[in-house]
Amino acid sequence: MFIWDFIAGDVLNKMVDWAYAQIIGFLGNFFSEMGNMGVELFSMVWVERIISFFSHLAWALYVVGLVVACFECGIEYSSGRGNIKETALCAIKGFLAVSLFTIVPVRLYSLSVSLQSSLTGEITGYGNTFGETATAALSDFSSIESITEAGASPLSGLGSVTSPFMIIFCVILMAYAIIKVFFANLKRGGILLIQIAVGSLYMFSVPRGYSDGFIQWCKQIIGLCLTAFLQATMLISGLMVFKDSVLLGLGLMLSAGEVPRIAGAFGLDTSMRANIMSAVYTAQAAVNTTRNIAAAVTK
Repeated sequence: MFIWDFIAGDVLNKMVDWAYAQIIGFLGNFFSEMGNMGVELFSMVWVERIISFFSHLAWALYVVGLVVACFECGIEYSSGRGNIKETALCAIKGFLAVSLFTIVPVRLYSLSVSLQSSLTGEITGYGNTFGETATAALSDFSSIESITEAGASPLSGLGSVTSPFMIIFCVILMAYAIIKVFFANLKRGGILLIQIAVGSLYMFSVPRGYSDGFIQWCKQIIGLCLTAFLQATMLISGLMVFKDSVLLGLGLMLSAGEVPRIAGAFGLDTSMRANIMSAVYTAQAAVNTTRNIAAAVTK
């Protein structure tokens, strides 16, 4: 009877671990589906039309910027300071930027979402059948040579928590971390659309050699995709560690909310305030320069 209880207990522990992993895997799959909703946003007709409008706007700004760059190069060349090679290189950079700024962000975001989905699936074992888990439990049991080598009980991390207030506190922190990542994933597709729209305003300055604003825009795109990958991954990792170590799991879950701030400290700021102001100044410069050129031509 003792042997039967030992075998049943070990198999039951494996089953509880499997059920917990499937629940966490479902949560990770849910976040990946939310990310895929952001990707599917760009396949809608009205979104494609918006992107097409800003693409045409970017081409118009690029042409105006290229004309201005040629005028500036000619003026500097007449005084012996012109650099035709540098102007041509900036024109090529601008052509590549205006051709790819509506394509690369969406592809990169789609890649980050798919990587997050596959990684969380491997971490949690989401999709494994009940029979596969039972077979793995029996194989683990056959490798045990003594009773002292038997594994710990499932959700052993909660064994150290005896106070009901501590349990409520842990549940509140867990819910806070999940809700924070949930709302961050919910608005990420819209933020990417705004970033693509704002990126079109930089195409006036890139062919003229002023690419600092566009480089910062590229960093924001990379920061957004990195955040989409790391936030859900850190949250799922924390939930998996939670069953073995409560405080360590909570730390990992809460650190998922700090990913944007840490990325911003390394130049991958995902906020839109500074980016929009810089783009507005660029657009104003483009309008003023075009107005001056038109006035000079009419005279």
